[in-house]
Amino acid sequence: MKKLTTLALTTVAALAVSVFSTQAKDLKVGLSNGWVGSEWRTQMIDEAKAAAEAWKDKGVNVEVVVQSANVDVPGQIAHVRNFMSQGVDAIIINPNSPTAFDPIFKQAKQQGILVIATDAEVSSKDATYVGIDQKAWGAAGAKWLAETLGGKGNVVAINGVAGHPANEMRVAGYKEVFADYPDIKLVNEVNANWDQAQGQQAMQNLLATYPDINGVWVQDGMAAGAWKSIIDAKKQDSIAASGEIRKDFIDIWKADKLNSGASVNPPGVMASALNVAVLMLQGKELKEPATAGQYGNAMYLPIPFIDNKNLDEAAQALDGKPGYYSYTSQLSIEDAEKLFK
Repeated sequence: MKKLTTLALTTVAALAVSVFSTQAKDLKVGLSNGWVGSEWRTQMIDEAKAAAEAWKDKGVNVEVVVQSANVDVPGQIAHVRNFMSQGVDAIIINPNSPTAFDPIFKQAKQQGILVIATDAEVSSKDATYVGIDQKAWGAAGAKWLAETLGGKGNVVAINGVAGHPANEMRVAGYKEVFADYPDIKLVNEVNANWDQAQGQQAMQNLLATYPDINGVWVQDGMAAGAWKSIIDAKKQDSIAASGEIRKDFIDIWKADKLNSGASVNPPGVMASALNVAVLMLQGKELKEPATAGQYGNAMYLPIPFIDNKNLDEAAQALDGKPGYYSYTSQLSIEDAEKLFK
């Protein structure tokens, strides 16, 4: 879906790749996912596995070892330790904390293991982040909502998991945007933990408390539930709200002509990170140093945006996919190679 508007151009970042350089044709990569509460995460892992398989056409065998479970931060640190004991060449992690992994990532680097975080940024200087700018993701939806409402109205926000680094950055993004619109009133913010059912209940409660809501900023994983409550209350013609990137929601969006817009955080981010990791492990050097993000170690990927202008294009891209499938994009091997010297 090349025509989708991107709100962040790819900036590239590099570690001292010589530490991880190898000419081996056989690589082992550990994939750590510390939360399994949505099909998005399952698709993320599946796309990363497919990306590893694609390297065979380049004569490189990439074995992936997956640890995917609902764990707390110590449990995910145990993931990393397990990978280290298995002698992996690289670890790609969707982290449950931005700061707690600093010591273990340092140990991994000392063992010659490349560490890449995706989906949520980390503070460790011994890791690189490859993924979208979550703050810009949140800001994009807020900008769409504010402009759709003509710069004024009562707005509520339904957030994800409190304290999760990606959630906190998204919240910071929408708050920064709404601050530029004095006539946009953010009347309440609640958490629904990226769960569709919780999002539906949260929206039902908000509608009962604030019957004059004009707009809803809600994150993916919960937007379909929020919209169900809006439709049940017969307010779909008077409320603008964020949308989902899943096929089942996009089908409803198109059929019911909802006033919606959706920032895209593609499940393909881990596949993108894997392709970057393999090239780093081959000793290749990124063209530009890595200074993006709040920790100065991020490589940002583009953020597509879906609204009614390109909804048909998004629907076409998802044609034939199951309802739970999310619109996705990733750096192919060839795309990733272009980032390197």
